[in-house]
Amino acid sequence: MVFRIKEKFWSWGNDFAITDSVGNEVYYVDGKAFSWGDKLSFQNADREELALISQKMMSWKPRYQIIMDGNVFAEVIKEWSWWHKTFTLDVPGPNDYTIEGTFWSHEFDFVRQNKSVARISKKHWSWTDSYGVDVADDEDSVSILCACIVIDQVLHNESNSHLSNNLTD
Repeated sequence: MVFRIKEKFWSWGNDFAITDSVGNEVYYVDGKAFSWGDKLSFQNADREELALISQKMMSWKPRYQIIMDGNVFAEVIKEWSWWHKTFTLDVPGPNDYTIEGTFWSHEFDFVRQNKSVARISKKHWSWTDSYGVDVADDEDSVSILCACIVIDQVLHNESNSHLSNNLTD
């Protein structure tokens, strides 16, 4: 299934609308404007929370938890890498996802058990703050879309950090 994630420009916090391939809103992400670390509520179209995305602040690497029904369901961790941006979507059991891509081209692949199961691409939406996400039919769309939001948050935070470091030099 193909989704489009679009950041809401005029909002308090980081809010995102997630639509299907024909433009119907299927999910909404409500970012908390004033919180210690990133906290985002992943909701269905009726604004019922399906997951909470919460940044772990005391961690060597950027790390976010995906909480469902009050329990940690998965963690998204930015891994150390020299040339590519690499993340892990750590879910229960041996079914973790490796997510690899580049910041500049805005292309990321989700691989599980040596098989590509999802792809993030900004290529078709380059004129807006939107991403296309193509998820294989037999995959957990909510977990993958939550990971996409985390990747956006981490890259946005890194971009702002580099910008503020350059301004103070």
